[in-house]
Amino acid sequence: MIRLENLTRVYHMGDVDVHALRGVNLEVGSGELVSIMGPSGSGKSTLMNIIGCLDKPTGGQYYLDDTPVAQLNDDDLAEIRNRKIGFVFQSYNLLARTSAIENVEIPMIYAGVSPSVRHARAKAALENVGLADRLHHRPNELSGGQQQRVAIARSLINEPTIILADEPTGNLDTQTGKEIITLFQQLNRDRGITVMFVTHDADIAACTRRILRLRDGAIVGEEKVDEPCSYLLDDEASGRKASEIR
Repeated sequence: MIRLENLTRVYHMGDVDVHALRGVNLEVGSGELVSIMGPSGSGKSTLMNIIGCLDKPTGGQYYLDDTPVAQLNDDDLAEIRNRKIGFVFQSYNLLARTSAIENVEIPMIYAGVSPSVRHARAKAALENVGLADRLHHRPNELSGGQQQRVAIARSLINEPTIILADEPTGNLDTQTGKEIITLFQQLNRDRGITVMFVTHDADIAACTRRILRLRDGAIVGEEKVDEPCSYLLDDEASGRKASEIR
């Protein structure tokens, strides 16, 4: 699904060239659950922005479903972002004066979905992430975990094949972070969505099946996780679903 070949990204800061990515080669198949780890300044967010078609590489090639992304125009890239890729960020990126259901509807507005259909789909998406009783609450009326659930519902609303999550638990307490990771694991397992995390947290990375280590703009290590951690086991035994965890 994702193939990077000798990918580079250079930022020009006055007279100084900053090499954010240095010859990255990577393949991610459909339905994978992958984490990218590395210290601050290692190029993690730059790599995620390029994969998410928010930025373009300086050199090398990026293929998404065998399509060379560098050859696409801005309209084509916007179409890919809206229909193929869901984004989840550390800061949630919700509109402050807009209700949960209206926040979730936003991608469908750009996709040209009718008001009645998008309202019904947004309601169902929020119910699926355990927020049936928070549809009309604004972000300042929601906890951090609930806001992130709204962001996840929004990322799923156009049925993407890829979810890119940049430090999705960074602003959450440990227990709430576990609940959010459980939700991503379910989406990956039940819907076959490819999920890629950027994280500093080794415990979060251990919940994925493949860990990439980035340093100074290059992939310096990779490991497969034979038995990813699962926070859902005890709850499944008692008959609860991740969408029911608060």
